[in-house]
Amino acid sequence: MAPAAAAAEADAIDQSYFMNTAIPENAPAETTTANPRLCIELHELVKIYRMGDQEVHALDGVSFSAIKGEMTAIIGASGSGKSTLMNIIGCLDRPTSGRYMLDGEDVSVFSDNQLARIRNKRIGFVFQNFNLLPRNTALENVEMPLLYSASHNARHRAMEAMERVNLRDRAHHEPNQLSGGQRQRVAIARALVTNPTIVLADEPTGNLDSRTGNEIMQLFHDLNEQGVTLIIVTHEPDIAAHCRRIIIMRDGQIIDDKDTSDAAASKKSPRNDT
Repeated sequence: MAPAAAAAEADAIDQSYFMNTAIPENAPAETTTANPRLCIELHELVKIYRMGDQEVHALDGVSFSAIKGEMTAIIGASGSGKSTLMNIIGCLDRPTSGRYMLDGEDVSVFSDNQLARIRNKRIGFVFQNFNLLPRNTALENVEMPLLYSASHNARHRAMEAMERVNLRDRAHHEPNQLSGGQRQRVAIARALVTNPTIVLADEPTGNLDSRTGNEIMQLFHDLNEQGVTLIIVTHEPDIAAHCRRIIIMRDGQIIDDKDTSDAAASKKSPRNDT
């Protein structure tokens, strides 16, 4: 893919994913006719960016489906299309053509308000740079998506999410009082707090040393065993190897899609129950 494509693909994602609109908790839900096993179905997705007179094909006919409970890595070099694909799966962008079915709904034709509701309630995001509000405590950061959706018992639900990532004792610390690994755990708790259909992690270990990165991947394994559906976008083969499925992208297309269940199981850290 040309440098222009890589630049177009690399547009920053920030906390606007849950700030675009406040969604009342009693807002009517969209009608669904979901296949009970599939959470994601992508059909011939094309994404074209227009930069002056130039057309950049960031995605070129991408199709795949994901079953609930899968732990999938999407891997590729810069400009491969993986970030564009993540943006579309995360309802942060729309395809130029093709269909994206989330829990049986064609979200590629949804309005901005409908997409905001999907992002807030059904998709959790984890970013490389954590994206924590520096003057808020860890607990307040985790609580944030619930406040934007006017949820009840937000503080209690946020503390439950902190417990899931083993950080209850750091709930009232601000981000600058936490290690990099702890900050990423806070970000993961924030992604989990709405009980989303899927969690999207964009280079979640990119700012961590290898030991801490492996600890974060072990946490993802634990959450996956609890039924959380995970899609991890990375350029690192070692990180992708933790996942039970690896999708490899190049020039806006999927060039390989392989089941690595046995290899991923061997990557899990041994537990110490003593």
